Amino acid sequence: MAEKFTNFSAFYAFYLTEHSNKTCRQLHFLGSTLVILCLAGFIATGAIMYLLAAPICGYGFAWIGHFVFEKNRPASFKQPLFSFMGDWVMYWQLLSGKIRFAQQDEARKA
Repeated sequence: MAEKFTNFSAFYAFYLTEHSNKTCRQLHFLGSTLVILCLAGFIATGAIMYLLAAPICGYGFAWIGHFVFEKNRPASFKQPLFSFMGDWVMYWQLLSGKIRFAQQDEARKA
C-alpha cells in the first residue's frame, strides 16, 4: 500500500481489493465474530481475559487470512484506524449479503 488515504471512502475501495480471497474474508468474519463474543463475555462476567482475547481473535484470524491466503500485508500496519473501520463495514456487508463469503473475486484472478 503505497498511497496514504485521507478519506475512508477511498480507503474502503482499496480495502476490498485487499480482501478478495474468500478464505481471507471468512477468517476476518470469524475473527470479528469472536471479538463480539469476547466483548459479550466481558460484559457478562467482568473477566479481563475476554478483553485480552478480543484483539488476539480479531487480528489473529485476519492476519492468517492475509499472510497465508491473500498473500498480502494487512492494511492495519499502515492505516490502523481506517483498517479497523473497514473490518466492521466489511463484517456488516458480509452479514447482510452485500459481499459474498464464498465467491472468489474475479478481478483478482485476472
